[in-house]
Amino acid sequence: MELSSIASQVSSQASAQFSAQMSLLLLRKTLELQAASVGGLVQAASPASSPVNPPNLGNSIDVMA
Repeated sequence: MELSSIASQVSSQASAQFSAQMSLLLLRKTLELQAASVGGLVQAASPASSPVNPPNLGNSIDVMA
């Protein structure tokens, strides 16, 4: 192998490694932003209140048809 081809391979591998690291950093930041967004939506959602029905409603089922 020639020295120039070795240098070219090393350079391309370093570039690929840098690109992979930046992609991973971008993915982590995206996941952090999504987690913060979902956290805000969960806090904004009001808790489901239980229905206020009369106490005798739903205690028996009429199965005669």
